[in-house]
Amino acid sequence: MEFINEAILHAAGQWWIYPILTIFCFIDGFVPILPSETLIVALGALSVTSGQPNMWFVMAAAALGAIAGDNMAYLLGRHVGVERFRWMRKPKVQRALNWARYELDKRGAMLIFTARYIPVGRVAVNWIAGTTAYPRRRFVILDIFASVTWVAYSAGVGILAGNWVHEHPLLGVGIAIAFAIVLGIVIDHLLTWLHRWRDTKGAAAAASRAASMAAEARAGTPPTAGQASGTPPTPPQLAAPADVEA
Repeated sequence: MEFINEAILHAAGQWWIYPILTIFCFIDGFVPILPSETLIVALGALSVTSGQPNMWFVMAAAALGAIAGDNMAYLLGRHVGVERFRWMRKPKVQRALNWARYELDKRGAMLIFTARYIPVGRVAVNWIAGTTAYPRRRFVILDIFASVTWVAYSAGVGILAGNWVHEHPLLGVGIAIAFAIVLGIVIDHLLTWLHRWRDTKGAAAAASRAASMAAEARAGTPPTAGQASGTPPTPPQLAAPADVEA
């Protein structure tokens, strides 16, 4: 155990940890191999327990890789499509792609931002954004904001976990990764519930408007032929006196 701790601390203090983190986040942006936030939270925990690596450099490297990876997914979606590779045809990936296509049409800005926090969801959303020709400039702006906040969140999780176990770097890494995975699942389910709630609310509002319009239509009196043509109605003829006497 002591040897593993020393090896982890030695790796955390090396310069090459930053480009490796950038590459890891870059690949995770368009191929869902392993959630890149696990490496960020692990390094965050190490920075608290050992003072290395420098968290500002970690956050910069991770943000650079995440932004580049998301934009790569966008470009691949535009030029490759969503059925070229075998992993895209897996049921889980197809469900994510269908969900992303449906949600992107309804609330693109919100989806691009929140999907960054969902490992498979961010790949699906960014890929579909390219496939559907979502405005590139808007996508880049939203993705930069989403990636920076996601990196800060991941680093914060690692720092929080590292503060629990100051003298055991390996334990701190394990706790940070487990905490990040659980929190990611919670966020995933919360966002899914929020989207469904908004869909239900929107459907109820549309049904209410339709019912109100139907009620107003039933309450109105259809115009007569004269009214429809713009001619004032002819007043009823009074009976002639002779007829009355008769």
